[in-house]
Amino acid sequence: QVQLVESGGGLVQAGGSLRLSCAASGSIFSINSMGWYRQAPGKQRELVARISGGGYTIYADSVKGRFTISRGNAKNTVYLQMNSLKPEDTAVYYCNVDLPGIRSDYWGQGTQVTVSS
Repeated sequence: QVQLVESGGGLVQAGGSLRLSCAASGSIFSINSMGWYRQAPGKQRELVARISGGGYTIYADSVKGRFTISRGNAKNTVYLQMNSLKPEDTAVYYCNVDLPGIRSDYWGQGTQVTVSS
């Protein structure tokens, strides 16, 4: 059994910052990658950022230069530092972990990020 718990969401004014955290626990022996996704009202869920076990990162074009994904010293943790937030960043943010094997990805319950104008 694998569980992911997100934290750090909240309400912030445009131009502000938030730091999201995600911790995975359970029967985890290795991790291929971890990432953050978001879903805004009326929109499809989209990739925000992802980091591999080797430290390679990718970002959505809309957040490049503003968001930074990183892994903690405990490798089953991942963070998303969000700076210069915009109202269009408002969404539910979900943590995802990809484990070895087929059908082996898991999702957190999501944390709400609201950016006011």
